[in-house]
Amino acid sequence: MTFEETYLNDNILDALYDMHFEEMTPIQEQCIPKILDGQDLIGVAQTGTGKTAAYLLPILSMLDDGGFPRDAVNCIIMSPTRELAQQIDQAMQGFGYYLDGISSVAVYGGNDGNRFDVETRGLKMGADVIIATPGRLLSHIRMGHLDLSKLSFFVLDEADRMLDMGFSDDILSIAKMLPEGHQTIMFSATMPNKIQQLAHTLLDHPAEVKIAVSKPAEKIQQSAYVCYEPQKLGIIRNLFKSGELQRVIIFSGKKDKVKDITRELKHMKINCAPMHSDLSQAERDDVMYRFKAGQVDVLVATDIVARGIDIDDILMVINYDVPHDAEDYVHRIGRTARAQRDGVAITFVSEADMRAFADIERFLEKDIQKKPLPEGLGEGPEYKVSAPRKNSRGRGGRGRGGKGRNNHRGHRPKKKAN
Repeated sequence: MTFEETYLNDNILDALYDMHFEEMTPIQEQCIPKILDGQDLIGVAQTGTGKTAAYLLPILSMLDDGGFPRDAVNCIIMSPTRELAQQIDQAMQGFGYYLDGISSVAVYGGNDGNRFDVETRGLKMGADVIIATPGRLLSHIRMGHLDLSKLSFFVLDEADRMLDMGFSDDILSIAKMLPEGHQTIMFSATMPNKIQQLAHTLLDHPAEVKIAVSKPAEKIQQSAYVCYEPQKLGIIRNLFKSGELQRVIIFSGKKDKVKDITRELKHMKINCAPMHSDLSQAERDDVMYRFKAGQVDVLVATDIVARGIDIDDILMVINYDVPHDAEDYVHRIGRTARAQRDGVAITFVSEADMRAFADIERFLEKDIQKKPLPEGLGEGPEYKVSAPRKNSRGRGGRGRGGKGRNNHRGHRPKKKAN
């Protein structure tokens, strides 16, 4: 289905044409008409499925069509991290290129006082769309910098991450300030009980859209080392002994391990940098900038960068430990083999992680190659596949936003997305 077949207005369609967007992704095809119809919605979809456009496009189209208060906050988009907020803000600028009357401001923490002052001025001017992290938005609300009494759209992006990061109370506090009758849209990569409970609290008879987790790209060469925990650093030493590996991300679920791995790589004179929650926002920004710019060869990170960060030239992902579930595995290794490139994904499987890794293999419907340990590390444990764990996770109508189709749209030449 193409964007032209929806009731998005002409200004939005012109921007999409300029950006070479034509065919919708499944999440966009199912969500856009429902949002245009004014329904509350919960969408379950992983990063990379086009969910940002699935909510931004219909909201911007409706705002541009008019009928909403001027000089008021009409939409709030909540994001768990500054990085995702910045990406949403960038998408907003692209999709809203022809929307002269729609203003926006991004509000997130980790900045100096100058940034806070800029945010304050934008909020007091009555930005139509606010893209914000929960804590920073609450700070502005408590200081009286914005009025939410006329809000029409409340969006929670990556809601599961926000709850994992402890933002549940902040979200509920903000939601209590919103007027009756606003439209709530929630997106989550997973649907655990806590997300279902939040949806029940915030949403009114929502439409549900679920997009199955995609399998990893076939271009990713997946393999694993079955090893004891103390052998993992030895495998790292072997992989990096040539000193030639670049554009690598090493994931670990624990920040202490990230620090240990970074220390070992630096001892080997490997150009690396850590990314974990003990770093300040300014330090995290600096690390990410240097890694994207190629000034750092190896990024050693917790799952803080497993989702929502667009870096197209990653050649290898190493899972120092097995992710909690198949979806996290897909998110992690999905950092490589992007933009038509090939990629390598290696996972270290200790005795404690065997059951979780077996669950991942069942989800993938394939056995991942088990490599022999490097010479000198001794024998690893036998890979024993246990029984599956219980509860292992492995179209709309016409829109209220379409206020009349202009005849000139039919003269726009068709153009396939790049």
